[in-house]
Amino acid sequence: MERIPVLKLGEFLLVSIQVDMHDRLAMALQDDVTEMVVRHGSAGVLIDISALSVVDSFIGRMISNIASMARVLDAETVVVGMQPAVAITLVELGLELPGVKTALNVERGMEILREHLRKSDNIENADVAE
Repeated sequence: MERIPVLKLGEFLLVSIQVDMHDRLAMALQDDVTEMVVRHGSAGVLIDISALSVVDSFIGRMISNIASMARVLDAETVVVGMQPAVAITLVELGLELPGVKTALNVERGMEILREHLRKSDNIENADVAE
């Protein structure tokens, strides 16, 4: 079965969606990402959708579900590379991506994840100090 690669980059995971998504592939991706977040104790997931020219409500829900699952497992999610036409479509569909941060490119997305990790570390260190 076809799979979307999920790469470990330090404390983060990188998912680059380069193919059209279908139901089975999306479900496998959700399973793979959540399994790898747990296995590696990942602090963040960066999802690159720059190769997608169309994101329908199903793909939007899938991205939102991955972010929700990752958040429950204590990982932040950032989506990068959204094409202008995709953003317009999501707004026209009234589709919100709760809990999903966005950035224009991978570099900015990694900055957001690193900042989130720093904040989390500061909170944990403050709790230990008390």
